[in-house]
Order: sequence, then structure tokens, then C-alpha cells
Amino acid sequence: MTTRSDIVVEANGERLAGWLYQPGEDGTHPLIVMSHGFSAIMAMGLDDYAACFADAGFAVLVYDHRNYGASSGWPRHETDPWQQVEDMRAVISYGRNLAFVDPERIGLWGTSYSGGHVLTVGALDSRVKCVVSQVPLVSGQRTFEAWVPEKSRPRFLERLAADRDGRAGGQPPGVTPAAIPGSETAEWAEAVDKDGTYGNEITIRSLDLLRGYEPISFMTRIAPTPLLMIVADQDTQTPVAWQGEAFEMAGHPKKLVTLSGRHYDPYTLLLEESRQAALDWFQEHLK
Repeated sequence: MTTRSDIVVEANGERLAGWLYQPGEDGTHPLIVMSHGFSAIMAMGLDDYAACFADAGFAVLVYDHRNYGASSGWPRHETDPWQQVEDMRAVISYGRNLAFVDPERIGLWGTSYSGGHVLTVGALDSRVKCVVSQVPLVSGQRTFEAWVPEKSRPRFLERLAADRDGRAGGQPPGVTPAAIPGSETAEWAEAVDKDGTYGNEITIRSLDLLRGYEPISFMTRIAPTPLLMIVADQDTQTPVAWQGEAFEMAGHPKKLVTLSGRHYDPYTLLLEESRQAALDWFQEHLK
């Protein structure tokens, strides 16, 4: 019988809150490390994936990024992609030291922003033996330009610069809503935030940091680590055309699964399909 425990992972000076799933069988098990997207927390649907993977015999470690959820870190709700990449590698180290984990069978599952992280870490860290990247962000600059219309961009860049100057002068970090009322993101957040713990904001600097993050630049370095990309054919949050471009750059072994839906549908309407595709890939390459 699978057990789930609350854990804390020490990572680069912060304490990351997590859930650790241990399969009921004795012996050592492959480990899947999981984290959520840009401003989301693990309570927003990740148990739906992790419990399924654990029931299939995998150890699973799910965690909240620094500055989010029950994890420590300040400024709250600031998303620093390169710090999150380093934290993911620290979580891998933690997992490899667990007595019931086979340290040579480590898999990564990431979605949206963390879908980009698993591409980056998969390229940089040879301890990773299998990668599943769901609806990933592959280009921070292009995503920023898609989110901020061209006519609004000069004023927004001025706002980013003013926020940097203000923080240096002792002012609190500027924040902005992560999910605009009526948006696709807000619709999804309302559906999955069952316990009302989602803090719907990000620091303005998070968007500045986004502009310098390009997981697509690491695609050619992932192979020979097996890569599965799960995309949604109507994704406009992290546009599907860019995901396809990134996938083409990757070497083999690789597989692309295309689902019919929008960016957030793999978590909800298409949960069974996205979860099964990931599970099949992990079973093929980690078992």
C-alpha cells in the first residue's frame, strides 16, 4: 500500500515543502521528481499524477518551489527560473539518498514552467535517466512577448526597471496578479484550488527573470536521456508551435504526444490521457 508523507527538503538555503510517496513493495524503486508551473503549488492537482505513479511502483517526490506554498523563501511569489533549476537538482540529490530509492533510476516530470526546467535539468544533469515535459515553456522571451502586447511593452519594461530601483531603495517588491479574472489561467486555478491556498500573485521581477530563460537552447543536449513531450494542440499560454520546434531539436530517444485541448486541459479534461502517457514512458525507461 502506497504511503504519502510530508517532508522538508533543504535546498540552497531554503526549506522546500514536499510530499514523498513510497510504494508498498519492499526493495528499492525508481524515483520520479515532480513540481508545478509558474505560480502554482503542488496542492493544485499534482497528487492526481503522483498517486497514480506511486501505485504503479514508483517512489515519487513532489515539492513546492521556493517562495511558494509551504516552502520558505522571500520575496513571496517570486519565480526565479535558474534558482528553481538549482533547487530541482538539490531535490534530486535528496531523493538519491533515500534508502528505498534506486539512485540510478531518477525521472523528472514537469509541466508548463517546470516543463522547461526538466528540459534544462535533463540536459545538464547526467543523474537524470528519463524526462517527461508537459506543455512546457521553451522560450522565456517569446512567451513574454506573447503575454505583453507590443504596444504595452515599453511601458511595462519601464515598470520593471522602476521596480528594480525601488527594491534597491528599500521598497517592497511590486506584485501583479498571476491569473487575470476571466482568463484561461483563472478558470483553471478556480477549478483545482480546492482548499483555497493559492496566492494569486507574482512579483513583477518574475516577468523580468522570465525574459532571460531559454530552455530551448538546451534541447540538443538532452539525448541520450529519453524525452517525452506532452503538448496540447490549442495551447496559447506556452504556444504549441514553439514546443514542436523544440522537440524537433532534441535527439533520440524521444516521443511527442499531442492532445486535443488548451494549455490547462491535460490537468483536468485530459488528465487520464496525459497521466497514462507519462506513466508508460516512465515504465519503459525506468523500470
